[in-house]
Amino acid sequence: MTERTLRIGDREVAGIGLGTNRLKRSSRNVGFIQEAAAAGVGLIDTAHLYTEGQSEATIGEALAALPEKPVVATKGGFSPGQGRPDVLRAQIEESLRLLQTETIDLYYLHRVDPETPMEESLGTIAHYVQRGAIRHVGISEVNVEQVEQARRVVEITAVQNRYSLVERVHEEVVEHCAAEGIVFVPFFPLRGVGSRALERIARDHAATPHQIALAWLLKRSPVMLPIPGTLSIEHLRENLGALDIELSDEEFEKLG
Repeated sequence: MTERTLRIGDREVAGIGLGTNRLKRSSRNVGFIQEAAAAGVGLIDTAHLYTEGQSEATIGEALAALPEKPVVATKGGFSPGQGRPDVLRAQIEESLRLLQTETIDLYYLHRVDPETPMEESLGTIAHYVQRGAIRHVGISEVNVEQVEQARRVVEITAVQNRYSLVERVHEEVVEHCAAEGIVFVPFFPLRGVGSRALERIARDHAATPHQIALAWLLKRSPVMLPIPGTLSIEHLRENLGALDIELSDEEFEKLG
């Protein structure tokens, strides 16, 4: 079985990424991000608010000297009021500085701001796309109607929603993204995952239950790109190992 990949714009990346919401700045974590890139992770996901900027700063320092870098996605506008153009502009500028880059590969509106029209928030991000400071745009924790509303403002490359084997409230969004060719990025893809069926199938594949849970996600949709978080290169390699596991239709149904 060949390695599962997806396209983010003109970049082809491995079908499992890395979440960094707990990443703090240290020489050890700088080394971890460099090891992650060497291990073949294709997408590193962060956000303006993660560890008060330390996550972005660590990634920026780690990748600055690498000739070939993974796709880096970050996010801004998480809290009510932060989708305002002036606030979002300030967060984008800080992310550019901390990531030590002139162009952010993928930038998400972290949440739809209840205090600001989505068109204003995304219009601000679109301005940075026109400037060449953002390459691709995403949106997070949204329904199908909001995805389509966003697409009327700017091209949407990725949708990041909470989704896993045990949390499936966004089934319609998964289906919509597959139909429209939008990458679906489930966050917390392993939280709360566990069952006897999962353990039995893991034994059959000489794999871990977490690897089987990721393999289930990959089989669930051709546009799925999970971003399990870890600070361990061993766990990261284990997660990437799920790319080599192909579940049968029967196994998939047993888990579903």
